[in-house]
Amino acid sequence: MSFRREAHVPRGGPDGGDGGKGGDAVLRADRNVASLLAFRDHPHRRAASGAHGAGKRRKGAVGDDLIVTVPEGTVVKTRDGAVVADLVSHGDSYVGAQGGRGGRGNARFLSNARRAPSFAEQGEYGEEEWFRLELRLMADAALVGFPNSGKSTLISAVSAARPKIADYPFTTLEPHLGVVRAQDHEFVLADIPGLVEGAAEGRGLGHRFLRHVERARVLVLLLDLARIDDDAETPAEQERVLLAELGRYRPELLERPRLVVGSKADVALHDFNGFRVSAVTHEGLDELVGTLGAMVADARAAEPEREPFVVLRPVEEGFSVARDGDGAWRVTGKTAERVVAMADLTNEEAVAYVQDRFRRMGVERALARAGAREGDMVRVGPVELEYIEGVV
Repeated sequence: MSFRREAHVPRGGPDGGDGGKGGDAVLRADRNVASLLAFRDHPHRRAASGAHGAGKRRKGAVGDDLIVTVPEGTVVKTRDGAVVADLVSHGDSYVGAQGGRGGRGNARFLSNARRAPSFAEQGEYGEEEWFRLELRLMADAALVGFPNSGKSTLISAVSAARPKIADYPFTTLEPHLGVVRAQDHEFVLADIPGLVEGAAEGRGLGHRFLRHVERARVLVLLLDLARIDDDAETPAEQERVLLAELGRYRPELLERPRLVVGSKADVALHDFNGFRVSAVTHEGLDELVGTLGAMVADARAAEPEREPFVVLRPVEEGFSVARDGDGAWRVTGKTAERVVAMADLTNEEAVAYVQDRFRRMGVERALARAGAREGDMVRVGPVELEYIEGVV
């Protein structure tokens, strides 16, 4: 709030400028970000506030937007699990929380009836939101198989990825990506943690593993030719179990291009007529990589253009009047709540302005029609007002 008082300006009057809008918090997919680990220690992010207005009708600076980078393939969900954004490609953005509007300076309230307004609006609080971020792995091809079927060894043999390799179940607890370059092909291969029968129902951390397969263009079923297990010993039985689990989790996964490969060919105990590879001796790896590269190229060409996940936020108009459980009246609606939130209710002139705004908006008339009586409590946002006929 400011007034211009200069000897040579006979009609200075109010000249307080508007405050600047607060910055937005924006989630943006970035191909250079590999994980969501940064949110483990710092889950809370805040955009910059707008600056105060100043005399001579100077407007305050707008707060800088906060750009929060996340990996490609990040799904943004509410606390209740509803999907609000799917950041698939580099540059995809979602405004998670909008900054509050800057308050208007007292110069904006000048009128014929109000020649020297002694109040200004307060800045509006920005939105506060909590989101659940889930990363769905982005890969051209995914290795799917039982624990210890040789997936990690294979990806380390055909790419620069170096996953942990050990001779016990569930060595791989997190997926690993490797870039494979061969001839004219270049693609991303994912080592998916091992599946077991019942994974679709959650056995063996099944859902946690299976969700990483969803976005792979091509599936590689890796069958252990040296497996000794009563449940799924033969390659045919392993393939049956893997396809059954994929189908129970997402039936559409069975329609994806897939390649069935027998691993550990150098120590094979079972017959197998398909691709036979050995990550140790490199038997069949060149042929596998060439075939897989061609399948990935075909899948990319056949893939339709991705449409961004769009969330429409209609502008809220009007207000509604309802009764709370304790008998008080509640006025809801962003416009009405904003009028109260941005007003300095310690200033009598500002209170009179709020009453006038409500009268022109029809709030008083709506309360009267709803049955409000003299002295009733009226709540607008966090503020409680007393209803007086003719004045809210």
